[in-house]
Amino acid sequence: MLEPDHEPYRVVLARGAKLDLAAIGKWSIRKFGLRSADRYATLINQALEDIGRNPAMAGAKSHATSPIRGMATYHISLSRARVSGRTVKEPRHILVYRAKDHTTIELLRILNDSRDLERHVPLD
Repeated sequence: MLEPDHEPYRVVLARGAKLDLAAIGKWSIRKFGLRSADRYATLINQALEDIGRNPAMAGAKSHATSPIRGMATYHISLSRARVSGRTVKEPRHILVYRAKDHTTIELLRILNDSRDLERHVPLD
């Protein structure tokens, strides 16, 4: 169970999330350039820190009907206020995660917000 008043959780990336992160970085560099890609990576890192501090924070959505027990999502746009410098105007990704145990959050995927969760999240 995710507890908001808990020491920060360790966030680990599942294989799918690692692949997503690499693909997002490559696409961002190609489409928007290195500086913009760096800003986007900083925003993703901030969002990961935020769910590590409080996985049930405002804006996090629990998916009780998911076959993945404890699955939740968090849109990275909700972390923009905690990033200094130029902001990303229209972030389009959500973090898909679950509590792996009482100390660890497992990031399952980083998906474009237009994607169908059921189709792109592993059911294990």
